[in-house]
Amino acid sequence: MASITASSTSRPRQLAVVVNQVKCFSQGRTNLSFTLRPLSTRLRVSCAAKSETVDKVCAIVRKQLSVEKDKKVTAETKFVDLGADSLDTVEIVMGLEEEFGIEMAEERAQTIATVEQAAELIEELLMEKAK
Repeated sequence: MASITASSTSRPRQLAVVVNQVKCFSQGRTNLSFTLRPLSTRLRVSCAAKSETVDKVCAIVRKQLSVEKDKKVTAETKFVDLGADSLDTVEIVMGLEEEFGIEMAEERAQTIATVEQAAELIEELLMEKAK
C-alpha cells in the first residue's frame, strides 16, 4: 500500500491528500482511493516588511479609519474588513506617503488591499529612494 501526502498552500485551510493504491490480484487492475483530511499548520509565511514599518502602517490605518482600540489590526488585515471604501484607501495612501516621505504611483497604490501589501510597497519605495 502506497501513501502520498501533499498540501495545498494557496488556500488558508490546508488539506492532505492521501492516495491509497490497492492492487487487485485477480484482475491485475489498480484501484485508487482518495481521502481528504485537514492538516495542522506547519509553516507560516510572515510579512517581508520590517515589523516597525508594519506597526506604523497599522497605526496610520487605525487613525485614518477611526478603528476602535479593541479591534485588532495586523499585517493580514484587509482595509475592506475595517469598513474602508476607495476614498478611505486614498486617504490611507496619502497618510502613508506623508509619514514615510515617499510618493506612490497611482497604479501601485490602487493594488494595496492589506496592511502587509502597504508595508511591503513602502519598504520597496524606501529602498528605491535610497539608491
